[in-house]
Parts: sequence; C-alpha cells; structure tokens
Amino acid sequence: MTRPTWLPPSCIAVLAVAACGAAGAEESTVDAKADATAETAVDAKVEVGIGLLSGTSADRALFGQHNGLRDRSSVGLLGLDYERRQPETGSLIRFEGIGLLGDTRELDLRWQRQGDWTVRAHYAQWVHRDALDTSAGDELQIERTRLGVRYSKIIGPRWQVAVSLRSENQKGSRLSGVGFSCPSAVAPDCGPTTGTEVGWAVLIRPEPIDANHSQVDARVSYAAGALRLSAGYYGSFYRNRYGSLSPEVPATLFNAAGTPLPLSEGLRSILTQPVALAPDNQAHQIDLTATYGLTPTARVNLKLARGLATQHQDFAAAGLSSAPAGVSNLGGRMDSTLAQLGFSARPWARTAVRAKLRYSDRDDRTPLALYGVEGASQYTNRRLPYTRTTGMLEASYQFSHDIRGTLGMDNEAIDRGRFTPTSAVAGITALRQKTDETSVRAELRKRMNENFSASIALVSSRRDGSNWLRNNSGLGVTEEPDPNDPSTGFSTGVFMPTLADRQRDKVRLQASWQPTDDLALQFSSQNGRDRFDTPSAYGLRKAGMDQATVDASYAYSLRWQFTGYLSYGNETLRQARPGAAVLSLANTSTTLGLGVTGKVSSALHVGGNVAYLDDRSRYRQTLDPAASPAYATLLAATGGLPDIVLRQGTTRLFARYALDKQSDVQLDLIHQRSTWSDWAWSFDGVPFATSDGTTVGQAVRQQVSFVGIRYIYRWQP
Repeated sequence: MTRPTWLPPSCIAVLAVAACGAAGAEESTVDAKADATAETAVDAKVEVGIGLLSGTSADRALFGQHNGLRDRSSVGLLGLDYERRQPETGSLIRFEGIGLLGDTRELDLRWQRQGDWTVRAHYAQWVHRDALDTSAGDELQIERTRLGVRYSKIIGPRWQVAVSLRSENQKGSRLSGVGFSCPSAVAPDCGPTTGTEVGWAVLIRPEPIDANHSQVDARVSYAAGALRLSAGYYGSFYRNRYGSLSPEVPATLFNAAGTPLPLSEGLRSILTQPVALAPDNQAHQIDLTATYGLTPTARVNLKLARGLATQHQDFAAAGLSSAPAGVSNLGGRMDSTLAQLGFSARPWARTAVRAKLRYSDRDDRTPLALYGVEGASQYTNRRLPYTRTTGMLEASYQFSHDIRGTLGMDNEAIDRGRFTPTSAVAGITALRQKTDETSVRAELRKRMNENFSASIALVSSRRDGSNWLRNNSGLGVTEEPDPNDPSTGFSTGVFMPTLADRQRDKVRLQASWQPTDDLALQFSSQNGRDRFDTPSAYGLRKAGMDQATVDASYAYSLRWQFTGYLSYGNETLRQARPGAAVLSLANTSTTLGLGVTGKVSSALHVGGNVAYLDDRSRYRQTLDPAASPAYATLLAATGGLPDIVLRQGTTRLFARYALDKQSDVQLDLIHQRSTWSDWAWSFDGVPFATSDGTTVGQAVRQQVSFVGIRYIYRWQP
C-alpha cells in the first residue's frame, strides 16, 4: 500500500519516532536488567494446514461472499499467535496472524508497557464477492486493504495522549447500471418504443472502484480529582480515482419481445452520458468532553464539538461536463455543531435519575447554481440544513430488593430549515419543515426467586409536525394550512413516511431462568405497531414488528456442554399507490441453532453446531378502485409478485486430537445447503436480462462442503 498523498511525512514520523523511542527505552531497560531475563515468559502458537472445497463457483456464491473462497477449490491454512511477557518491566509484545494464506487475512501487533505506553499496528485484507453473476463475465468483487497504527502514552498521573492513523484502499467493481424510458419531460427529443425502434433500456454497467479512505484521530486526556477532560481531533479524507462512469451503448438493443432494433432518437445520447461517482471529500472535527463528580452519587458530563466537511471535486477532472457557466466544482461545505449535557444522580437510597439534552446542527453553506433543467425551467441545487434537538429524562425506583421500576420520557425535535426557493424536488407530494416526537416508557423488573427474573417494558410515542409544503418546481414551496381540503389535490398523493404523523406502540418482555446450576434459559420478545396519518389514503399506512428469541445452555457434565437458540421475526407493512396496487408485505424469518462441545477422552476434543435459516418475503396485492383495466389484467394474469425465499442450513463439525502436550491435529468439516429464489434477478430458472442481452442471476440451489485439516504447535513457559 502506498502512502496517501494527503498525509505529510511528518505525520508518519510521529508514530515512527514514538515507536523507536519506545523500542530504545525497552532495549535499555532490558540491558540494564539482564539478570531478569529468566523471568521472561513466551507463549506462542502456529497453525498450518489445508482446506478443500466442493462444487463450482455458482455453488459457493453465498458461502464465499465474504471469506474469499467463492472462486477457490482449495486454500492454505496458516495462523500465528505469539506473546512475550516480562513481568519485571511490565512489558508485553503480542503478535497475531489470521488466515495468512487466504484472500481474507489479518495481522495485529501490540507492544506495550503497562501503565506507560502502547504501540499497536494492524493490517487486514478482505474480499467481498458479489453473489450474483453476469453473462458478460464481469468480476463483481471488492478488495479492501487496511493499515492502521496507534500510539498512546501516559504522561504522569494526570495526562494521557493518543494518536492513531488508519488508511484503507478499495479496489474492484460493484453491480450497477444505467437506464431510461422515453418519452420524458426532461428529454423531449427522446421518442417512445415503436415497432421499428427501442425507446427504453436497462443496461448493466459495473461501477469501477479504486478509492482510498484515510482517518486521523488524536486525543489528549486529563484527570484530577472528580474532573475528567478530553480534547480531540478527527479527520477523514476520501479520494476516488474514478470520478465518473462513461457507459458504452451498442447501436441496437432488444425490445420487450427480444427483437434487436435501433435506438430511438435521443435515447443513445442519454444513456451514454457520464454517471457521477463518489467524489473526493474531507471532514474535520474538534471536540471537548468533560465529566465532573458533584458528589459521590451525582455526576454531570458535557460534550462540545465543531466540524467542517467539504467537497471540491473538479467537474472536468472527473469527466463531467455541462456545468453551469463559471462553476468548476460543487464547492460543497457543511458546518456542524454539537452540544450535549448529561446528568445522573442517586438522590436517595432507592432512587436514581438520569437526564440528557443534545443539540446538533448542520449548516449547509454550499453555493447555489443552476444545475437542473426541466423543459424551459431551470433550478438550482438544494441546501440541506438540519437541526436536531433531543432530550431524555428517566427515574428509577427500587421498591424492594427484587422489584425495580423505571419511568422515562424522550423528545426529538427536527428542523429541516428553510426550503431553497430556487430548487425543485420530484416524486414527492409534499415536504415538511419540522417534526416533533414525544415518547413515554415504563419498565418493571422483578426477581421472582434466585433462579428466575423477568421484566416488561412499554413504549408509546407520537410524532406530528408543521404544515405540509407543496413544491412549486423551482419557485419555492407553498404552505398548505388545510391539506385535507379536497381542492389541494393531496387526497391522492403519496407522503414520505419519515415526515408523516405516526403513532408507535411497543412492548418488550425479557426473562432469565436457571432452574439448576447446569441449565440456563433466556427469553426475549418484542412487539411493535406503527400507524401513519397523512392527508391521503395512499402511501404507507401501517407497519408492524414481532420478534421472539430463546437461548439455552446446558452443561451435561464437566466434559460435555450443549447450547441452542431459536429466533422468530415478522415484519409487516401495508401501503397503496393511487390507480395501482394495494400491497401487504410480510417478511418472516426463523433461525434455529444447536451446538455441542465435549471431550471424548483426555486427548480427543470434539464439537459442532447446526444452524438453519428460513427467510421469506410475501407480497399480497389487490387493486385500488381507480386502477386501470390494463393493470387489472396484468395482476390477474401473473397473480402478483412471487415470494422471495432464502433457506439455508449449515453444519459445522470439528475434532481436535492432542498428539502430545504441545501439539494437536484438528479436522474441520462444514456443509452448507442454500435455496435462494429472488424474482428481481431470476424467476422459474430464467435470469434477469438487460436490453443488450446480458443476464444477471444466481443458482437457485447451492451446495458446498469444506474439509480442513491443520497441525497446531504451541510453545509455552
């Protein structure tokens, strides 16, 4: 990895000098106390082996997404763990290496003297391989390489400093594309699809990735008596080698019937326009935190922060044209302010109170320019100011040694600032400047006996806001004092659920039961309902959530232990689109796991677990009374959207045999079977096809087995 261009050599030198100084101090100490080397303790371990996988790349699509094993039928296994302790000087050196022969690997080095200084270096590499395949042979994978170093030093009894640097490179490509449908108000020269030409297209064009994200964190801490102070700086620097994606479009594309036809007038010029990618940007923040103990049972804390984020990526250098006259870059600037005050106390023996007030503000100072064109109208970019104020007040009371109650109130007020009058939005019926949400909660915890305890919590919240704002397409917004008036036209609109009035009610149950010293059970359940209220009968109206989990552990003997869990979740929502479908979505997920570890003999240790996942999304569709006959015919012919189903079962087994006191041999077996049916990318075995014939899909049924054998050797004092 090359050093990021933004990082001056002096910054690297800070850590280098610190590490060398620590090394010099360590060496001189060791030289001065050579007679203490006999007390040095070394504990080390090395693992080496090989792993083999079955199946094809398609069979390993889900199994190998994050471990780098999708395109490999074998992998070397190598791990290292080294620790050197010197009690006489309080020094420790620890080195760990994981997966050193694979595509996903980590190295970690820690060197410290207890109560004095610590130096740490970390290197990691991860590979994410997309589970989808394209017929064009695109390699959809992202390789992340991260290098980080950290140095901390205790300066006397009151001061401590810490500096850390981290840099991560990302290379590869991810699934993306371009598309357009003619005719359109933003492209009047673009003709519709006819019997002789194509007027719409969807094309897969992978997004290239070659970026670096580097971060700097420095902090100084001070402690004296009841006072704790900490001041810090955080910097973030993002650089992207690719500023835009320039799609290549063939002269002919397939229509819906699969016939190749030339593109309609204007469509090609639209599809070949460059697509902007993530721009270079940077952010800086300084903060001050303080904690002060007023009394032995009362404490206040304070946090203040000020930040600046900028984005000045040059349009021309990024491959983007048609910028407004005299504008070479966005000139993006966002100033942020944070202030937080907290208080906690135990005013009486059985009572505890907590309170917190938090204020955060984003001041968008990005210059305005005429970027948008819709017909004969022009409009500017939109500034996005955002002010959020939250408050919390909570009181707990210990009624007896086994009953404790808590009451709390929370409030969140959001102000999205003044709408930029020269900007415009599309696809939204109305906006809202302010929303305010207040919630109350009550919790009761009771210990039934020494082996059983339970708690119940109730939460109810209500959100409303200011009047709705109608967008006037580049001429600002108009406040609607009575949006329920039929003349406003809001009755058939769709409103953003994050801005809508909402009533939320939740109940949470938890229980812990240990009937014997060998058996322990934990149970939790959560149920919630949301109801949305807007001037329209359309959009998102209801949502619900139900979750339940059971965990168990059982020690059959000193040699054998068993674990298990069962989890169920169900999320629902109901929404409607005017003149189209009324949709009821239900996502149900069930997971089950069983595990066992044990010792067959003093030399043989075995174990394993079985895990099962069943995740299903169901789409139930009916028609809005105003739906067109064509929509009704389509729904009758297709039956609506099919279910999306993921079922996955995984079995893991291991056996470790001790050859002697210092060496083991271990066998690992993994078998995974998956069924993945997603109509977005394939249906009944037919993959999704783009307008140029490229297909995107995945194997519906996948099966893979892994067998690994490794030799483990330990050096111990």
